[in-house]
Parts: sequence; C-alpha cells; structure tokens
Amino acid sequence: MNNFFFTRIKYNSGNWDTDQRMPSNLIHSLIEYTTIPLDQQEKIVELSSSEIFKSPFCYLSGHKLVEFSTEERKNFKTYVENGGFVFADDCNHDIDGLFAKSFEAEMARTFGANALQKIPNNHPIYTAFFEFEEGPPATSFELNGWGDDLIHDYLKAVVINGRIGVLYSNKDYGCEWDYDFRNKRFLKEDNTKFGVNIIVYALTY
Repeated sequence: MNNFFFTRIKYNSGNWDTDQRMPSNLIHSLIEYTTIPLDQQEKIVELSSSEIFKSPFCYLSGHKLVEFSTEERKNFKTYVENGGFVFADDCNHDIDGLFAKSFEAEMARTFGANALQKIPNNHPIYTAFFEFEEGPPATSFELNGWGDDLIHDYLKAVVINGRIGVLYSNKDYGCEWDYDFRNKRFLKEDNTKFGVNIIVYALTY
C-alpha cells in the first residue's frame, strides 16, 4: 500500500493557501488514531497539473473567488469522476460569501446544475471511523455567531457512482483545525476527529 499524503490544491483564482497548520494537525491525528501509512509532509499541487491524479485525497479552500481555467476544470472533473476525492471548505463560514457562491457555481458548471446536493446526516462518512450521530459537528465559528449566524446542520457533496467525489463545507473546518497539534491537550475533545473520518472515507469507500 502506498503511503497516504495530504494534497492541497493550488488554483489560479482566489486564495488557496489558507489555514496553513491544518494539514499537519490532521496528519498528526491520523498517526494518533489510525494505522494508515502516511507521509508527514503536505503536498501542494497545481490543479492544472497531472500530478493531481497521483493524490487519493485533495483539499481545496479559500475566502475569495473560485473560477477554474479550462485546464483546471478538465482536471478537476476527470480526477473526481475517476475516483478522486476533494474536500472543499469555505473559509468564510457563510452561505452567501464570494467563495461559497463562486465555488457552487463552479461545481454546477463542472458537473451539472444540480450535482451539488445536501447529504443526509446518516451518511457513511459520519461513521467511517468515529461516530457522529447528529451529522457534521459544529465549529466554534458557528457557535460564536460568526459569519451568517447559522449552524449548518448538513454538508453538501457531488456524488459519483454512489460515492462522494467532492465534499463541500460552509463550516470552516480548515480554520477550526488550524492550530499546532501540540495544543490538542488543551481541548476537552479533539475537534479534528471528523477530519479523520473524511480521510478514512476518501481512502476506503
């Protein structure tokens, strides 16, 4: 089995290099909780590059515009339709910001108008490793009334052949997990556990 590596997608529009400590934090969680063989260094891959096809899991985030070039859109679509997995996370933690509107429009352009749909809170991704009986865990940004003052009780996804190909979150998990993993000892509950579920789902379903 090849080692898992965390891949961040670099796209030309907007800002892609957010929450820079998050990948190492999630990698630490995979080491702590699972036996998945992995590389400990995040990889950054241009969406227009064929290197993306070597990645079992990709992360895409930002605050600003998401508008793929023709080559980026082609690679994204091919990657997802051939078994790749993308976790896309809105760093604005809202439903009407520029990232949200432009990313959802880009998914409609890439996969079809109704491709991005809410997934039920009993979806296998919520039990892929740890159990989240109520669906996606809330983030501190939502609980503190930031952004749109909503608790998003669902995630959206583009499903390909019964499997999530693109998981989309307005909850800002990337910023929620953007801290040095050594600070987990100060948390009552490790809030990165859902990230473990996402990656385990991406690798096993």
